[in-house]
Amino acid sequence: MIYFVTVLRALAAMIITNSHYTGVYPTDLIANGGLLGDVIFFAVSGFCLYNPKQRFLPWYGKRILRIYPQVWILTGLYCLLTVYTFSDWFWPNLFFYPTNFHFVASIILLYIPFYFLMRWEKAKQHISLVFLIVAAAWLLCYIFFVDKSYYHIDTVREPFIRFLFGESMLLGVYFRLNLDRFRNKNKLINWVLLVLSAGIYLATKLAFSKIESISTFQILNQCTLLLVLYLVFRCFAGIDAKLEALPRFIKRILEFIAEITLEIYLVQIGIIPFFAKLLPFPLNWLVLTSVIVAGAAVLHFGTKKLIEALQLLFRKLFRKKAK
Repeated sequence: MIYFVTVLRALAAMIITNSHYTGVYPTDLIANGGLLGDVIFFAVSGFCLYNPKQRFLPWYGKRILRIYPQVWILTGLYCLLTVYTFSDWFWPNLFFYPTNFHFVASIILLYIPFYFLMRWEKAKQHISLVFLIVAAAWLLCYIFFVDKSYYHIDTVREPFIRFLFGESMLLGVYFRLNLDRFRNKNKLINWVLLVLSAGIYLATKLAFSKIESISTFQILNQCTLLLVLYLVFRCFAGIDAKLEALPRFIKRILEFIAEITLEIYLVQIGIIPFFAKLLPFPLNWLVLTSVIVAGAAVLHFGTKKLIEALQLLFRKLFRKKAK
């Protein structure tokens, strides 16, 4: 079992959720790091989906079925509760594309080129070269098409961010194909470099947001983030056996969070504003986090049961027609 990926999936959910906790902490500086959580999640997706066996439509349909029922249920509920209003959103955008969840818009688009690349064996054999080709296209688009007059490169709803997410998926594939080189090969220097690169990433983010005159070079911020992502995978792969040897109750918590990661991301948008200032810190954090996890679990397991019931119903209907 490759356990560090489960840990990274859970970690990504925690980081992304924490970054949305504006108004929860005594200072909003703590509510940060969401883009790091995003790239970890995309890299985990690439790691897990590196070898698609099915034809495209069944494969893509399975991915859609994993995402959209939850989106539809939650969006419908939030429309009823007026969290979303049709004056702000055209209904096909809310329910189909891009939805109010930037992750959904990005992943359903990136799945398409990712699938065909992974079905092409030569691409997988030369994954580092593919990474560099995409990086070159990324740089050209940045030079010729991105407005560099102000810092906005980490805005997750801008289409340009998908180069970063796509490269993260390819980095995940690279680690899957080279797993034996990194798994259970822990080195202190990697952890030191991770801390240093994370510090540089935060420093560049702060510098670009404060000093407008250097915004031309803001792509360095995303380049640094990719380095952080590489080191995160390198470090956690290096302690895979130690992670698998964690106490059972900790593993159960991590596995539970990893299983409902998508739903944690989906439910929090409507919950955080309500609970953020309802109680003083840290009570608001405890209540808010508990409600998010409980809501995510209900959405996950409820949707799972609903899909199973619908599948059973359709099977019965098809059997009747066949008779």
